Amino acid sequence: MENVVGLVLLGVLSLAVGGCACVVWAERGGPRWARRVATVTLAVGELVRRSEKRRRRRVARTTSGDDFNGDVSSGTY
Repeated sequence: MENVVGLVLLGVLSLAVGGCACVVWAERGGPRWARRVATVTLAVGELVRRSEKRRRRRVARTTSGDDFNGDVSSGTY
């Protein structure tokens, strides 16, 4: 099971690095397929950023209603 998880993570890392390489190559006038891969890579990155923003807002909304008794920044509650 550990090997499968490692292989999946390695595959995701390979796709991310390959997508970043295509973005750089497309900026320098690469072939049409590299520009398509770059477009998909940038679109997926934007979707991830938007979902992370939504998740942070949702978490902030749920924690802002909590009643803290102490200083949150110092870690004492």
